[in-house]
Amino acid sequence: MTLDATARPLEGLLVADFSRVLAGPLASMTLADLGARVVKVERPGSGDDTRSWGPPFSPTGSTYFESVNRNKESLCLDLGDRDDLELARELARRADVLIENFKPGGMDRLGLGYEPLARDNPGLVYASITGFGSAGGAGLMGYDFVVQALGGLMSITGEPEGQAMKAGVALVDVLTAKDATIGILAALQAREGHGRGARLEVNLLSSLQGALANQAQAYLGAGVIPGRMGNDHPSIAPYQLLTCADGPLAVACGNDGQFGRLTEVLGLPLLATDERFATNRDRVRNRVELTARLEEALSRDTARNWQDALVGAGVPAGQVGSIADGLAYAEELGLEPCIEVRSADGSVTGRQVRHPVTWTPAFPARTQAPPLLGQHSEDLCTWLTGPA
Repeated sequence: MTLDATARPLEGLLVADFSRVLAGPLASMTLADLGARVVKVERPGSGDDTRSWGPPFSPTGSTYFESVNRNKESLCLDLGDRDDLELARELARRADVLIENFKPGGMDRLGLGYEPLARDNPGLVYASITGFGSAGGAGLMGYDFVVQALGGLMSITGEPEGQAMKAGVALVDVLTAKDATIGILAALQAREGHGRGARLEVNLLSSLQGALANQAQAYLGAGVIPGRMGNDHPSIAPYQLLTCADGPLAVACGNDGQFGRLTEVLGLPLLATDERFATNRDRVRNRVELTARLEEALSRDTARNWQDALVGAGVPAGQVGSIADGLAYAEELGLEPCIEVRSADGSVTGRQVRHPVTWTPAFPARTQAPPLLGQHSEDLCTWLTGPA
C-alpha cells in the first residue's frame, strides 16, 4: 500500500462484487470512489436487474443502475457454467473484499461461501447482505418497500389520519449500504493488525431498526409506540412545515433561544415568555395553538422572504424545494455536489452526485462512467486465467 497522503485511500484493494440492485452496489461503489478496484459480476445477456429498471433512462442506460455503479468493471459470468464458476472462484481467491446479496445459502451452493474461500484466501473480508438475516428470515425476500412496512418506518411516515407512507427513496437499502461499508472498512483495519479477514452479515431490517434512533428508543425506554405525525416532530416544537402566504416553510427551533428569535422576527415577542410556549415541553404540549399563532403571522409574507429573515436572525428555516432546487442550492454554497463521469475514451457521458466526503489533503476523484454490460469481460478473463 502506498504512503502517499494524496493517493486514493483504498488504492490497491480488489473488491469482488457479486451483488445487484441497490444496497450491495452502493456499498461497492463507495469503495470504488475511495480507490478500490471493483469487479462487478453480472449475468450474461441481462446483467444487474436495475439495468432494465426505467424510465427514466439516460442516453447511456437506466439512471437507476447508473446511480450506484460508477468506477466499476463489468464481468459477465454464467455461474451455472463450470468454467465461468471457476473464474468466479479465482476472482474471490484474489479479492480483498467480496460483497454478495444472494439468498442465504445461494453462494454456498456454488462453492462461493465464506468458509471454502477463506481457506484459500484467509485475508478475505466477506460481506453478505440479506433482507432479514440468515436464520428465521432466510427464506424471505428482502425488498426495501416491504422492510419499510414490516420494520415500522411506514408507521411513522405520513399524515396522522392518512395512509402509511414509504420514504421517497429506497432509504433502507441506502442505510444498509452504509452499514455494510462501515463494517467492511472496520474489518480491513482489523486485518492490518492480525492478517485475517472476517465474515460480515448485514440485513435490511436490522439497518432500518438501527436508524430509527429516538423513535425506537421511545418505545424501548418509555413504552411509547410512535405514530404518524406528518411533518411534526414528536419531541420538538416548532419543528415542522408552517404555511406562509404562498406556501410552506420548514422551521426547526431546536432550543428556546431559537424560538425567541423566531418570535422577534414574526413580531410576536410575547410568545417567548407566554407560559404556554416558554419552554420546549410547553410548546410540544400546546403545539396546535402555537402553530395557529405562528401561521397567522407568517401569512403576511412569502416563504422566501420569511426564510431570508429567519436565517438572517439565526433561526433554521428553508423552503420546500425539488431535488433540482437542492442540487442548485448546494452549488450556491460551494459544496460541488456533482461530478462529470467519463467513458474509456475520456468523453463526458453525464453527471452524478459525488461521493459526499471531502478529504484534506484531497486525492484524485475517480470519474469512470458505469460500465456497459460485459465491457471488461475479455480483459478480466485473460487476467484471471493468468498468474495471480
